[in-house]
Amino acid sequence: MNKLVLLRHGQSQWNLENKFTGWQDVPLTEQGINEARNAGKLIKKNKIKFDKIFSSVLERANHTAKIAVKEAEMDDFFENDNLIYTRNQSLNERDYGDLVGLNKAETAEKFGKEQVHIWRRSYDTPPPNGESLKDVVQRVSPYFTNQIKPLILNQKNILIVAHGNSLRAIMIEVGLHKPADISSIELPTGSPFCLVYEEGKLINDYYLD
Repeated sequence: MNKLVLLRHGQSQWNLENKFTGWQDVPLTEQGINEARNAGKLIKKNKIKFDKIFSSVLERANHTAKIAVKEAEMDDFFENDNLIYTRNQSLNERDYGDLVGLNKAETAEKFGKEQVHIWRRSYDTPPPNGESLKDVVQRVSPYFTNQIKPLILNQKNILIVAHGNSLRAIMIEVGLHKPADISSIELPTGSPFCLVYEEGKLINDYYLD
């Protein structure tokens, strides 16, 4: 058996401030740093040793990955305190376009709750100059299929540290959810979600505890 662990970054400053973040680089809060540490502790507790680590190019995911892997005491992934991993913007968060940096409650007041709900939760309607959830799936899917799935089929243990929407897209890609469900999938920050494979087939999934 081998495992794919999906880890959403720890709480960021704009998570705390209830703002649309998208591709904007925003630091982790103290809570987010602690969530990343706890994720590493859970990975160590469950005795998961990774063969390869992937992340988006955004700092909140990169920082989370470094903290978690260090806490898990996987020293082989460090060289001069630098984490050895693969970063790719295909794993970035959804681009919220003109909504980036806006407070979500204030945005609902400005554009109307119904319109903002459509932008956030419909599958194929993007916010102005941004990506729909369908766009995110179409961005993430080829990268996952070409770069990550072959490693899973080769029975490697993989860690992906990314974002709510890009990780939801992966859940769809592996068959855990249908596209219509993407807006209702909740992924807590800093909580490692483990998918267990046997001979290339997904046989179980659960949050590490």
